[in-house]
Formats: sequence, structure tokens, C-alpha cells
Amino acid sequence: MAEFVMPSLGADMGEGKLVAWRKKPGDAIRRGEIIAEVETDKAAVDVECHINGVIERFLVEPGQKVPVGTVLALIRTAAEKESSLPVPPAPAAMLTEKPTPAAPVKAPAISPTAPAPTAYRPQITAAESRLRISPYAARLAAELGLSLKGMAGTGPGGAISARDVAAAASSKQSGTGSAVIPAIEADTPHVRMRRAIAASMSRSKREIPHYYLSQAIDFTTALDWVTSENGKLPVEKRMIHAVLLLKATALALREVPELNALWEDGRSVQKENIHVGAAISLRGGGLIAPALHDTDKADLAELMQRFRDLVKRGRAGKLKSSEMTDPTITVTSLGDQGVDSLFGVIYPPQVAIVGFGAPMERPWVRDGKTALRRVITATLSGDHRVTDGHQGARLLVAIDRILQEPEKLR
Repeated sequence: MAEFVMPSLGADMGEGKLVAWRKKPGDAIRRGEIIAEVETDKAAVDVECHINGVIERFLVEPGQKVPVGTVLALIRTAAEKESSLPVPPAPAAMLTEKPTPAAPVKAPAISPTAPAPTAYRPQITAAESRLRISPYAARLAAELGLSLKGMAGTGPGGAISARDVAAAASSKQSGTGSAVIPAIEADTPHVRMRRAIAASMSRSKREIPHYYLSQAIDFTTALDWVTSENGKLPVEKRMIHAVLLLKATALALREVPELNALWEDGRSVQKENIHVGAAISLRGGGLIAPALHDTDKADLAELMQRFRDLVKRGRAGKLKSSEMTDPTITVTSLGDQGVDSLFGVIYPPQVAIVGFGAPMERPWVRDGKTALRRVITATLSGDHRVTDGHQGARLLVAIDRILQEPEKLR
């Protein structure tokens, strides 16, 4: 019996909320079909099934939040008959059966020679030490001088959350008027998004030794070509210059495949397919970078159509799981904001990110003559564990060369 598990939809994802099943037990399902909708801290994602088979049973109900890797459903493959194999316990049961505290609450050990503590430190009983409670909630309870005994938890598996502690403190305050309740950050989608971005970017800067390169590119010929081509197209099919940058980057990666890779199990793994992640800013704030699959193989018209669709679905929270997990490099641009360059932070486990600024008019020497040209600055942030500046420079030079012949990008 095959297991369908909560997927990891990004390096910063530790758990996900099952929003809905898109199939029902007994349904036949094929690889690539949508089986469920999952909510992460960044987006709602349509999750695709990874095998062909028949759905045997679901183990998690919509509305439950479970860790990555939790078995959500069992799928009977074509080679199996209807099975009576034992079913693994549902995640809710696993959470309530003699849990080992994820973060046991213990009073810190005090050295006999250490200075006497000035902050309040609660006496935690053995019963309290078996409570499920987040580290932040435990620290908050200690700061407020609240006993955990008898406190009701509303988190997963009955875990006590910071909000439960705040509620208990509020009750105490209404009775004595002495407690001071610290502000609890609202658990809004925007806050969760910022936390997810903070986690992945902190990991990147902590673990990845970045190097940075930049290259000024004469973009005049490419912009003139786009303008000319758009004049022949209906409005709904016209291109933006960003799609040329995506395609040029993808083609350049064929020449420098070392940068089309992921850092997996302590080593760089080069990927055969080039799936450029297109950075998309969300209207409410935040950022996602879903994959444009096989970016190098699509012609510009198709790429433009797919890019528009990706932006629309990304901002509506309707991306597919493969789009969230497959990028092999990210391309980001803030040209529409008017900045001339940006140096991105690599999104783990990728090993590089390419950035583009806005086309700017600059004096430029061409054929021995100085003229005003529209110049764009391309940047590369590379993972020094995987490549050196030599390979990075080759990529930027290749992008420059490819953009000088935009008609070949079709």
C-alpha cells in the first residue's frame, strides 16, 4: 500500500494544514492529478498525487494541521488487491498517546556558584513536565508567574499555546488587576508569511556562503525587438521584457549547468531539467517563487502565457505542489520598482539566484562610438560551496550574449 504524505512545499515548511480532499476513497487517481489542497504559511497549494492507483482511505480530516511527512492517505496501486493491511494510526491519535514532550518545561539548572536569579522561575511539577507546550508559551507562562497545572491547551493534540497562556493571564488580571500581559502577535496569514520568509532567509544566510557578481547588459536591442513584436500581436498576447530574461537565463544554464542544482544531503546535485522559479510579489506583502517547468524548452509566446497564469494563480493561492517544489534556480526582478540592481538571497536548497534591475539610459560605447543605450544590470548570488566566481561570471556573460540576439529566443 502506497502512502501519500504531507509534502514539504519549501525549505521553510515544517507542517501544513489539510484544507480539503479533492478525491474520495475508491476514486482512481493518476500521477499528477490533484488529490488535496494544503495550506502552508505562504500559500494554499493544490497537491498532486505521485503515483497511479485507487484511494484506499484517508487518515487525516480537513482542518487538521500535521507535520511534513505525516501519512495523509493510503493508495492501492494497480498491483495490489483490496488490502487488509494494518492501517497506521491517525496523526491525532499519535499526538495523544503518551506523548513525549516536544519541548519539556524544566526549570533551568542553577549552579551553586551562579548569582541568584532575579526573574521569576516557576516550580514545574512532574505532571506539568508532561504537558505539551510550545517553548514560547512556556517562557511566557514563566514570565507571567502562571501555573501550567490545569491550563487548557487549544493547540494540536491539546498543546498549550501562547494564546492559551495570554487568555489565562487575562483571567487572572480580571481577578487581581496585577498581571501585565505582553502583546501577542496576531497569527494572521501575513504574519505567518513573514515568519516563513524569515526562517528560510535566515537559514540561507546562516548556511550558504554567498558570493556576488554583477554585469551591465546593453538591453536596447532586446527592448526594441519586444516593442516590434508586440506591434504585431493582440493586446492579450503581448510580451513583457521579463519573459526574455527568464528564457535567456534558462538557456544560459545549459552552458553552465553547475548552477542548475540543489544542495541535497551535504552535496550539490545537478538537475537535468531547468525549472526557473519566477519571483512573484503578493499584493498583501510577501513573496513566492514557483517554477516555470522546462523554461528553456518553451517558446516565448508559451512562456508569456504560463508566466501570466503563474502570477494569477500565485496571487490567488492556487499553485500546484510541483510548482512550489521544483524550481532549480530563482530569477527575480525589481525593475518595475525603478531600482537599477538587486542582489538576491539564495532560496535553499537552490544554489543560485539571478536578479535584474530596471533598464536605464546610460552612455555606452558601441562600435567605437558613445551613445545613449538602455542598460540593465544582471546580478548573481551564488553558493560558494558549489561554484566559484568563474562559473558565475560565465553565466552572466552567457545571458548578456543571448539577449543580444532576441530573435533567437522565440
